[in-house]
Amino acid sequence: MKPTTEHLASLTQKVVHHLESIYASAPRQPDSAALADTLLRIMRLDEHCEQLQPSNSAWSERDIAVITYGDTLLADSEAPLSTLHRFLNAYLHDTINTVHILPFFPFCSDDGFAVIDYYQVNPKLGDWPHIQALAADYRLMADLVINHCSTSSTWFQNFINGRGYGHDYFYTASPNTNLSDVVRPRTSPLLRETETANGTQYVWCTFSHEQADLDFGNTAVLQEFVKIIRHYLDNGVRIFRLDAVAFLWKKLGTNCLNLPETHEVVRLIRTLIEHSCADAVIITETNLPNRENLSYFGNGNEAHSIYNFSLPPLLLNTLVTGNCRYLKQWLMSMPPAQNGTFYFNFIASHDGIGLRPAEGLLSEAEIASLISTMQQFGGQVSWRSGDNGTKRPYEINIALFDALQGTTKGKDAFGIERFVCAHAIMLALEGIPAFYMHSLLATGNDYPRFESTGQNRAINRHQWDYPSLTAALNDAQNHHHQVFERLKALVRIRQQQPAFHPNATQFTLHISDQLFGFWRQSMDRRQSIFCIYNVSDEPHSLLLSNLNLIVTDDWRDLISGQRYDDPMMDRIDIAPYQTLWITNRHVTEQAV
Repeated sequence: MKPTTEHLASLTQKVVHHLESIYASAPRQPDSAALADTLLRIMRLDEHCEQLQPSNSAWSERDIAVITYGDTLLADSEAPLSTLHRFLNAYLHDTINTVHILPFFPFCSDDGFAVIDYYQVNPKLGDWPHIQALAADYRLMADLVINHCSTSSTWFQNFINGRGYGHDYFYTASPNTNLSDVVRPRTSPLLRETETANGTQYVWCTFSHEQADLDFGNTAVLQEFVKIIRHYLDNGVRIFRLDAVAFLWKKLGTNCLNLPETHEVVRLIRTLIEHSCADAVIITETNLPNRENLSYFGNGNEAHSIYNFSLPPLLLNTLVTGNCRYLKQWLMSMPPAQNGTFYFNFIASHDGIGLRPAEGLLSEAEIASLISTMQQFGGQVSWRSGDNGTKRPYEINIALFDALQGTTKGKDAFGIERFVCAHAIMLALEGIPAFYMHSLLATGNDYPRFESTGQNRAINRHQWDYPSLTAALNDAQNHHHQVFERLKALVRIRQQQPAFHPNATQFTLHISDQLFGFWRQSMDRRQSIFCIYNVSDEPHSLLLSNLNLIVTDDWRDLISGQRYDDPMMDRIDIAPYQTLWITNRHVTEQAV
């Protein structure tokens, strides 16, 4: 609707406040009122402004996401985005409603995260009509690669030439500056020496020398990204993943990580996006220690959602050691998501299994043991620069299916059961679950791709020949088919349970180190689900009396259909890696 004069004035003042906070100590002080008017015009908020929805009304237990590259599935004579769309409609239309297509723009490196042109679709994938078609059938999530862009971009070439559009978009520093406190996710030199029309410049490169960091101290950069946001909204994007946003603001003499200005930029982006489209969501991608990651919720006024980065390494450690102690300790410490926010749960992604989010949660000895186990299963290790130039492990690069083929004792016969158990945990936790496409498909390590590219992350970025994939998924004897169908069956059960709403109550259970459990309760308190998982390779038993089930309710397992007639006396034998979802409200029952 068209905003009233009073509403527009209130929104303008809110944006002015954001801008004054962001640029309070910037060397170039903008006219905040004029800049606010410009941003509102770019977003067309002076013409149309939506009413914000009540908290938690924009998501439910039915929300399931899949994460994929645009060219994960390839078919002859077809744009990869069309192939992806065809696969989603044929195999996942009743399973997922959200698709995160990893950067689908022209790029020079890092599999899309060194963006050359934010306004174009990579022609090797398709074009904007393909994106719009996907957005018409699924809630579309896209990356806002906001910290850096490609050194092959027109902006950077204009920087070298010293003139033209975008020539002043990049952050530079003197090589004589003490930058030892700057936190890095890589081991390459921070500054890239670049010859320009204005002499030798040293460009800040948090990630690689093909990814030049942008200078948000220049308000023209902020305006550019607001234009990009508007462009994405116009093409159907409804979920914005703020890539590497923790590194956004630079201030010499600090670690340049999670600075107050960065948090205020996130708050500004949220204000602009949610008033432009009430059901739009921003998710921060901050691969950091747990407490730092949680800070991006702000006071319920920053990200609508954060990636639950500590879950993958802790869950992996749990399942390869057969001990849930550290996972349980972490879960007990996690605050419920505030009103209007939710956790984005994932256990595998296009990147590796991050180890920074395990800092303070696992000891260095435990991390070293986890790394050693993953290396036995074909995994690689990527490194970052630590304090005083030391090299520290940053992530483990491995396909999750191969990561869970055994334990610290070695490979065993429980790989599929362990893999399904991991996803059953993710599906039941507070938040919205997201499957990496290769986890849904039970894809293993791609050694040829890793060797041909020389990139550790390529091991988990396989490209499927579409006919080969469909043949595998239609073969009941194939492990790809077996895993795919079992995961889909779990999703169908989850989607019917009010107690699995992303914001439904959750409490951690204290059973044993081998039996991991938590309790979920629907927001109307009518349904309870006790989620119990044997995370070990040995059978264990559980007395139902330990769960304090209400004896007058009719309890049964949603997965197996098993009924428990005497919850005070029944003892359950739980097989290795078996999952139980014991409920008093039987919305659906389907064996997996």
